[in-house]
Amino acid sequence: MNNNRKRTALCLLGATLCVFMAFGAALYFGRYPITLQALLAGDAMAVRTFTVLRLPRAVMALAGGFGLGVAGFVYQTVFRNPLASPDIIGVSSGASVGAAFAILFVSSGTLGTTVCAFAGGLAAVFLSLGLAAAAPGRSKMNLVLAGIAVHALAQTLLMLLKLTADPEKELASIEYWIMGSLAGVTQSRVWFPVPMVISCCAVIFALHRQAMLLSVEEDEARLLGVPVGRMRFLLLTLATLVVAAVVSVTGLISFVGLLAPHCARLLAGHNRRSTSLLSGLVGSTLLLAADTIAKTVAATELPVSIFTSLLGVPFLLYLIIKPGRETR
Repeated sequence: MNNNRKRTALCLLGATLCVFMAFGAALYFGRYPITLQALLAGDAMAVRTFTVLRLPRAVMALAGGFGLGVAGFVYQTVFRNPLASPDIIGVSSGASVGAAFAILFVSSGTLGTTVCAFAGGLAAVFLSLGLAAAAPGRSKMNLVLAGIAVHALAQTLLMLLKLTADPEKELASIEYWIMGSLAGVTQSRVWFPVPMVISCCAVIFALHRQAMLLSVEEDEARLLGVPVGRMRFLLLTLATLVVAAVVSVTGLISFVGLLAPHCARLLAGHNRRSTSLLSGLVGSTLLLAADTIAKTVAATELPVSIFTSLLGVPFLLYLIIKPGRETR
């Protein structure tokens, strides 16, 4: 037990240090060079770039990666599926439809896109939950099947919206949003997702015992006093609020919600309360690092999902090759 606690403490400390280093790199690197001397001297351009663009973007990557990591942990725990992700109940595809609708019919501004993407993600998830509740029986597979159906419906709606889009302007905006990027994050866009991530993750951590009991058989969880249906609904709603809040601002971010919980379990060697926190720290590190690379590796800024996918695909292959490596 002492060895396990020591390992967990070291993992949390190491992950926290990685987050600090990745956050510092995100603040330092960018198209416009910023130095500490220029900031201390009050250079107007350096201060404006730092406060209006660089700092909000780094904070969004920090909070967004943390939220996606914790939400991924919730999905994988509740569904008892190591490959569960926000797509499993339609939140990402619903947000895509909402964003595309806003780009075509609401406004070209970022506020309309954010609101519609958030609403689309929530609508897709609540439709999945409603379909699952209407199905006979109480199996979690009803929710998975409902999510697949809603995801397919959302993809169909997205294709129809793309067909009506102007190929030179609106279609390009839709495709760029779907690829995911933090390039448009400014001070005015972090006030909504960051508090949402913090508050929902705090409640998730407070309900961690109930979440872990959902990872066992439903009958066992009920015998231990867990209201399985209500608790599953509550936890999935909280995780969905986190994901919808993040992707409504950043666009779709691939693989962070899938990778971070797996990395946390491999590092800690178990699946307890500290592992959910470690999942968030790993998610923050991944998104901060990917965003820093995306804005510095080429003359033109690249979508951040390119780099999260480059990390995610090899890891998926690793999971396929090493299927027997499980943690408890």
